Amino acid sequence: MIRSLKTLRRLFQIAFAFARHDALAVLEERRLIPGRAAAFAVWFARLFSLRKSGDRPGEKLARALTDLGPTFIKLGQFLSTRSDLLGDQLAADLARLQDQLPPFSGSEARKLVESELGASLDELFESFDPEPVSAASIAQVHFAVTTSGEKVAVKVLRPGADEQFRRDLALFHHLAELLTRTRPSLKRFRLQDVVQTFHDTVKLEMDLRMEAAAACELSDNFAGDDSYDTPSIDWERTSRRVMTMSRVSGIPMDDRQALLDAGHDLEEVLTVAARIFFNQVFRDGFFHGDQHPGNMFVGADGQIVAVDFGIMGRMDRQTRYFLADMLLALLEEDYYKLALAHKTGGLIDDSIPLDTFAQALRSVCQPIMGKSLDGFSFASLLGQMLHLTETFEMKVQPQLLLLQKNMVMAEGVSRHLDQDLNIWTLSRPLIEQWMRENRGPQARVRDGLSDLAQSLERLPQFMNNLEDLSDKLRQGGLKLDEKSIADFSQGSSTTAKWALFVSLVALGFAAGIAL
Repeated sequence: MIRSLKTLRRLFQIAFAFARHDALAVLEERRLIPGRAAAFAVWFARLFSLRKSGDRPGEKLARALTDLGPTFIKLGQFLSTRSDLLGDQLAADLARLQDQLPPFSGSEARKLVESELGASLDELFESFDPEPVSAASIAQVHFAVTTSGEKVAVKVLRPGADEQFRRDLALFHHLAELLTRTRPSLKRFRLQDVVQTFHDTVKLEMDLRMEAAAACELSDNFAGDDSYDTPSIDWERTSRRVMTMSRVSGIPMDDRQALLDAGHDLEEVLTVAARIFFNQVFRDGFFHGDQHPGNMFVGADGQIVAVDFGIMGRMDRQTRYFLADMLLALLEEDYYKLALAHKTGGLIDDSIPLDTFAQALRSVCQPIMGKSLDGFSFASLLGQMLHLTETFEMKVQPQLLLLQKNMVMAEGVSRHLDQDLNIWTLSRPLIEQWMRENRGPQARVRDGLSDLAQSLERLPQFMNNLEDLSDKLRQGGLKLDEKSIADFSQGSSTTAKWALFVSLVALGFAAGIAL
């Protein structure tokens, strides 16, 4: 009963925040009000709602989410990647949602640091600035100097943030379940999966050790590459709620005039940024998931400097291959091949005719492909293809949506710095070379050899499983007729031997092709 009352109270808080900023229409138009309790809360809040003209629905929604606190700010940023759910304009407005909140006191930060690291601040730092340099929904950052004289930035989790997130996420799960049950038309959006993905993302962000590990992984991926810089992590002064890192500096990526005044070549800056973005996505399959200008700087020597690694994206090998095949098909304007890439990538059901899907792809891609490279936007192209989700009930991968969001950011910065340059144009030679090396005939043979090698590694376990199953059959652990038991027992070792023989022959054949 108490839990129900708390849930109802939170629903009223949400409804009143939406009413105060005239954002209830967004929920009503998209039929996102589940259950009687939520409907009653919205109806009651409507009595006190404000009517503002001139602002877009997305701008009103962004203000309401900001008013509701950290969880909802993060939710808005997360939903900005889901234009398939919200539409282009609404998603674009949420993408500009500022993750800023009033700072908590320096004394609270001091207590939390001492509690987390198990030592007094004087033992840890020579100096610790009580005034934060930035304050966001999850954490804020203080400058400090360690006892060894190193200048560092200390990120401190906002007190009570994890508990607030826990309560709100439980409510989101409940609302998603209600919406799925009461609004059958929304089932294709898999709202419960969307909430779970958001839950998993926030869970990682609430553990600053995970962010520190992401920074280290990015640094390792670019070892020996002076064009990309990330803060080094002070693990002795890092825990779940505190992260200490080296200070970095630079000019914000979108400050065109400051870059010119500092003597930077804008084309070179964009070329370096394009190469870094490409290497993260295609070479490493691990990319910075929040590459807005506030997180990206240009250092004194022209290197790109990144901060804030709470949101990261991963692309497995097959997804990267899907993207490469898709790009190749687009360059050739072969829409049947593009449709086949979607089917191979598991994005469309086998029951969908490829000719029909190819025609649909042509209808959204041809207008964009007809533009010159200077006006070409791969982010828009990917977004248009993702818009086919409703018609063809496509299975959209969250990482592709995150990638598209970052492409939009990258292209926006590119055009802001130089209208005549396009990050796609700069990336194209890298992508074409990568496709030759990873999707050409020799690469396919190499992948086949790798798959065979993995199969051979699993073969001993396969043989053991066969023997265990054979023993269980002999002992009567599995109920089959006596003839089946005798046949299987007699053939199990033979099956394993044949499996080994076939694998070795296939491996030798593939090796011969490679040579």
